[in-house]
Amino acid sequence: MFNYLRKRFARHIAERSRRRARLVSKDGRCNIEFGNVEEQSRFVFLIDIWTTILDLKWRYKMTIFISAFLGSWFLFGLLWYVVAYIHQDLPEFNPSINHTPCVENINGLTSAFLFSLETQVTIGYGFRCVTEQCVTAIFLLIFQSILGVIINSFMCGAILAKISRSKNRAKTITFSKNAVISKRAGKLCLLIRVANLKKSLLIGSHIYGKLLKTTITPEGETIILDQVNIEFVVDAGNENLFFISPLTIYHVIDKNSPFFHMAAETILQQDFELVVFLDGTVEATSATCQVRTSYIPEEVLWGYRFAPIVSKTKEGKYRVDFQNFSKTVAVETPHCAFCLYNEKETKAKEKKGYDNPGFVMSEAGETSDTQM
Repeated sequence: MFNYLRKRFARHIAERSRRRARLVSKDGRCNIEFGNVEEQSRFVFLIDIWTTILDLKWRYKMTIFISAFLGSWFLFGLLWYVVAYIHQDLPEFNPSINHTPCVENINGLTSAFLFSLETQVTIGYGFRCVTEQCVTAIFLLIFQSILGVIINSFMCGAILAKISRSKNRAKTITFSKNAVISKRAGKLCLLIRVANLKKSLLIGSHIYGKLLKTTITPEGETIILDQVNIEFVVDAGNENLFFISPLTIYHVIDKNSPFFHMAAETILQQDFELVVFLDGTVEATSATCQVRTSYIPEEVLWGYRFAPIVSKTKEGKYRVDFQNFSKTVAVETPHCAFCLYNEKETKAKEKKGYDNPGFVMSEAGETSDTQM
């Protein structure tokens, strides 16, 4: 009993470590980090500040958004306070009745901050205003107005761009939890189901895959994450898909396929990751998007097919039952592609044989006499 539990625990730990090592998660995020990056390369994030802001998470983006406005308001509030202090407009200087201040009704740091806020967001209550007395105040007003427009345009544009990014549209595309291997049209195929959860189409959709594995070259070089192209097709082709209902895409396991030498008994022992990509253009915004997912050997089921998902109602409508989206059904399947092709070659050779109706088999009789 103890040995059984120990083996079960060791298998569970091995599966967890193996799942943790995948490059692309099921929701399409890439599990990769960059180490020992040169100091000069880190400034690339500041050079491409627009993309950096767009890629930030919402909590960081909103922190920058609030900090940019509050920081600019407070900074210019200090500058307005300095202008009033130098011109001796503050109450502690006891200005005369005929004294004309640079900015009306600035009595301290708080009122200077409020005037900065009113100027930058163009509220204009009419209580505090710049006079013609100070050229410095006029130039500061112009500078803050221009900088405020730039900050407002950049930050609002970044939030609008993040909201309307096609990355959010990609979340409405879903793949089946598992991939299956079974016969389709007399060929052994690897099948994956993909669905569009919205009625709007993806224009010019294209599906393809990459098989990631560790290979050793004839020269002895070990290549980690070596990429092999995997061609996926549907019955109508893999270009310009009519993606209004769930589709079952498949990869034919022929002699050129990297799955050709795998079998039902050995596929779990393989070390690979199948990454599937779907590229398309969003119909509403004409923005391109890409959806990704991945499958490891434990998620490839040999000898199964997907359950039916589309039916027709009595009213003549087509109904998609997503309860069966990732449901699989066991079917009779050859345990390897090599066996299937050998079976086909054997049947083909049998069909090429010819019978000779004039051939008669005769048996030689035994004789007791022996002649010397």
